Amino acid sequence: MSRQIVLDTETTGLSADSGDRIIELGCVELLNRKLTGNNLHLYFNPGRNSHEDALKVHGISNEFLKDKPKFSETVDDILEYLQGAEIIIHNAAFDVGFLNKELELIGRPAFGSYVAGVTDTLAMAKEMYPGKRNSLDALCDRLGVDNSGRTLHGALLDAELLADVYINLTRGQDALLIGDDTHDSTSGPKVAAVDLSALVLPVLRASESEQAAHTDVLAQIDKASGGKTIWRTVLAA
Repeated sequence: MSRQIVLDTETTGLSADSGDRIIELGCVELLNRKLTGNNLHLYFNPGRNSHEDALKVHGISNEFLKDKPKFSETVDDILEYLQGAEIIIHNAAFDVGFLNKELELIGRPAFGSYVAGVTDTLAMAKEMYPGKRNSLDALCDRLGVDNSGRTLHGALLDAELLADVYINLTRGQDALLIGDDTHDSTSGPKVAAVDLSALVLPVLRASESEQAAHTDVLAQIDKASGGKTIWRTVLAA
């Protein structure tokens, strides 16, 4: 069974090495690419105030965090929840860097030693949409994911949105199977048969103007290649 955890954090600032800490962790579980509702959502007392710019992003006040547990007090529950899963993060270097720092401060091994691997959806999006904005909001807009409730960044909400984005980004990886997801040991996935014998596809002919435009494009390509286009060679033969 494929278990994936979509993870997001909010922090006091941008630099774990300079002392910034995690203040919120949001995780959403996927089993076989389906939401299970077995989510994890925690706030932490970071032992320091958030930078003003960070407060504008997440809106989590220093006062609100004062009575929350420290990361070290909940780390065993967190690692048990994440154990062995594939972790999906947008801009993974940022979140993993902070998680590694939190673990380092309490003498624990690096984050990667607890999980099956980390998938960075930002890297995926940059490869799929080069030269375009690939923030979480931009991907929600591009992929039709409703992010209208996202006025401030929140770890659990962002993880939920990212889960939807991830499913859409990787939809092409799904087998084109119709029917249920039942498997057995001999025949594999059950596939519903679809009868296409009665399907008649319409034939759309190019109009005169479309044919003329096509001929013009071919002439330009032929001219640019010095008369060495493949169709000229085939016609001559």
